[in-house]
Amino acid sequence: MRASQRLRRWVVGLAACLLGAAAAADTPPSELEVKADYLAKFAPFVVWPQTAFAGPSSPLVICVQGADPFGGVLDRATAGQSVGAHPVIVRRVARLAADSGCQIAYVAGSPVQPQADALHAVDGQPVLTVTDVDGGGGGKGIVQLVLVNGHVRFMIDAARAAQSGLAISSKLLALAEDVTK
Repeated sequence: MRASQRLRRWVVGLAACLLGAAAAADTPPSELEVKADYLAKFAPFVVWPQTAFAGPSSPLVICVQGADPFGGVLDRATAGQSVGAHPVIVRRVARLAADSGCQIAYVAGSPVQPQADALHAVDGQPVLTVTDVDGGGGGKGIVQLVLVNGHVRFMIDAARAAQSGLAISSKLLALAEDVTK
């Protein structure tokens, strides 16, 4: 088997793991379900500095800033999840700030705080920012969700992650459609 075939099989296998239970359902998962699963499954592939958490067992907080497209889908995807000693919780915020306490932030933007302003508020902070490529908000997160041939994929800006004090696993980088270094 060629190296490219092995890599493709490995990527498909890891993607199936990332999708978890949604991939096992009888009907294909919706775009929002896949995006919620990605948000829930990115955390084990990211290393945050110790200062990103209030304590050794404090929650890993996924914030949804602005217009929440997920509703209860993200809550179900994270229910009962933990990353190491950190239980995963979801918080909705109108405004994102450096002291919001988020480790992952899905940045949708809103009239209260446009997407570019929200991204700027946490620039350089240990926050894994996630945006939709077609979000139209004028900003790009560290991770950008994009539709490729009808499937949700992601791109990663590894340089911005490093500037924010985050280390992203090579396994996650290998799954990305594109990596900016």
